[in-house]
Amino acid sequence: MNEQPVDYRRTSEKVEIAIRLDSELLKQVTHLTNDPSKVIETALRQWLRGETRRDDDLTRNLLRNPPVPPRGEWND
Repeated sequence: MNEQPVDYRRTSEKVEIAIRLDSELLKQVTHLTNDPSKVIETALRQWLRGETRRDDDLTRNLLRNPPVPPRGEWND
C-alpha cells in the first residue's frame, strides 16, 4: 500500500495509467482521434493550468436586441 503509483522523478517520461471512462464519452473522443490519450492529456494539462473554456449555450453572451443597421443596408 505504500507504493507510489507514479514515479514523479521522471517528468519527461510518460507513464501508463488505467482510467475508467463513460463509454459514450470514449466514443466521442475516439470519433475525434485514433489516440484518445493525447486528447485526455491535453485536457488534463489545460484543466491544471485553469484554462477551461466552455463553449455551450449557457456561457455565450448574446445581445438581446442586436443593433439595427442604417437604412438601405438591408436587402429590401
